[in-house]
This record gives sequence, structure tokens and C-alpha cells, in this order.
Amino acid sequence: MSREEEIRSELFDHTLNGHAPEVKALTEEGLKLGMNPMDILFKALIPSLEEVGRRFEKGDFFVPEMLIAARAMQGALVILRPLIAETGAKPIGKVVIGTVKGDIHDIGKNLVIIMMEGAGFDVVDLGVNVAPEKFVAAVQQHEPHIVGFSAFLTTTMPMFKVNIEALQKASLREKVHVMVGGAPVTEEYARQSGADTYSPDASIATRQAKAIVGAAQAAESSALEQAVDLIDKTLRKG
Repeated sequence: MSREEEIRSELFDHTLNGHAPEVKALTEEGLKLGMNPMDILFKALIPSLEEVGRRFEKGDFFVPEMLIAARAMQGALVILRPLIAETGAKPIGKVVIGTVKGDIHDIGKNLVIIMMEGAGFDVVDLGVNVAPEKFVAAVQQHEPHIVGFSAFLTTTMPMFKVNIEALQKASLREKVHVMVGGAPVTEEYARQSGADTYSPDASIATRQAKAIVGAAQAAESSALEQAVDLIDKTLRKG
């Protein structure tokens, strides 16, 4: 086994177990050996975080294990992100996320952000206690595929509907997919609030986001193909 293969294997294991210093050191060593930053991300780090998600969903891992694994990976992302940006590689999608107005809890939100960034998303974090107008402004500015609302308190869950109504008033509702989550949130409540998707945890949220963006890109591609076909037929007639 070459040293590069060893590094990928060790990165997978150390990320899985949340060993942040080792993950950072291995990432730096890999880069010094000339490994491609995308190779480190997609062949070692992301597969490891996906395994963390699988173990969480099976009940073998819990939130603390997810957090330390995600934080270990975040240390590598800090190093890799600017290098990947230099290559011109585009993120797989864009997400705006924040904890709703009146709520200052952020552990769940931060875990979602780390998981999504690890999966290749460009994530704009609005922080906590985010007013509806701030969500609206962020959607206008960043034009994300997804906007995520997080609530930890039952008293702040009604802000989901308030935020969605604010998006409607700004004529943005049809342009963005609304994802909601948080400890007290249920799928039924999410549906009643007008959200598109309910995410019970960070692992599922990341998988859902991939599917959402994939569907959106497929629709855009189909529309483009239809437009090209129409132009082609028009030119032939001419």
C-alpha cells in the first residue's frame, strides 16, 4: 500500500473517531506529498462522515460522536476549502441556514452546517435569533437552493410559518426549498407550517439536501435541453 493510500485510510478512521489533531496532520502530510485536495475530500473525509451518518441512523452513534467527528473533519476543511476554491471546483449546492427569531440554540444547526459543508455544499450561516427579514435578505442576496430554519423551543416553532410568509411576500417562496428541523419539530408540524422538507437530524438533512439539489439541477438540465431542442427545430424550419 502506498503512503497516499495509507493516508486516505487513516483519514477515514481518524475522522470516524473524532481525532481532530490526527486528521489535520494527515491532511497537511497528504498535501505535502502532492495529493489532490479533492481526492482527500471525496475519497477519505466525505466517505468517513457518511459512515458516521449511517451509524447515527442505526443507533450506534449519538449526537456527541457525530459532533466530534464533524469537528475533526472541519479542521481539515479549513485547510482544503481555499485550495479547492483555487481549482475552480464549484460547490454542489448552496444553503442558507439559521436558528429562528427568539431562539439562541445552535448545536443542531452547527452540526448540520458541518455535515453539509463536508458533503460539498456552500453554506451561509446566519447564526441564531434570526429575524424573518434577515432570512429574506439572505435568500435575495445568495440565491440558495435551500433555506433552513432551526428551532429548539416549542415557543419559537411558529416562526417557521412567519418566515415562510415573509418569503411569500417577497415573491421568493417558489424560488427556494424550505427545510426545517429541531428537537421538538415533527414532520406533521413542518407540513402544517408550509415547509417543503422536515429533517430529524443532520445526517438525514444532508442526504435530503443532496436529493433536493440533484432534482433541481436535473430539472434545469431538462429545461435547457428542451430550449436547445426548440431552437434547433425553429432553425430547421427557417
